[in-house]
Amino acid sequence: MSLIELFLIAVGLSMDAFAVAICKGLATSRVKFSNMVVTGLWFGLFQALMPLLGYMLGVNFSSIIQSVDHWIAFVLLSLIGLNMIREAVTSDDDDEGNCSYAPSVMFPLAIATSIDALAVGVSFAFLAVDIFPAVLFIGVCTFTLSCAGVKMGAVFGDRFKSKAEIAGGIILVLMGLKILLEHLGVVSF
Repeated sequence: MSLIELFLIAVGLSMDAFAVAICKGLATSRVKFSNMVVTGLWFGLFQALMPLLGYMLGVNFSSIIQSVDHWIAFVLLSLIGLNMIREAVTSDDDDEGNCSYAPSVMFPLAIATSIDALAVGVSFAFLAVDIFPAVLFIGVCTFTLSCAGVKMGAVFGDRFKSKAEIAGGIILVLMGLKILLEHLGVVSF
């Protein structure tokens, strides 16, 4: 997997966290630097840990389903991407309005925004991705976008939330399609 492909996956996975970070910024009357860092750390850490966990699960099963690994990657990435798009189009804006940055609030948000990364980690196992640089890259990307999201939420408002989720979903669907087409020999990127 190339650096550009990994970057696109990292950005796509970060869009849920970015959208929630925007909502955190919207709900906070005066955003501090510490609010941005706390949000970035929670989301970045979980966005890095979940693909690592998924990778470890996938490695244990890769020899059993290696002949269909490209289909699994395609289906998982497409389902995650389509779900992100669906949530963006039908979202209820009242679900992330809590302005608290306490662990009891941030932990469930970090889990919820990183579940899709678990499935991507399983895909990484089938694609023989070098997992440690990949999860570090995903975590740093999510940290950066989450910090920016909190600030943007405070400054720009709710205008970008659904657009970010739609863009992330489209990126993941296209990456899944690319993986499938490459393995089927239809195209070579």
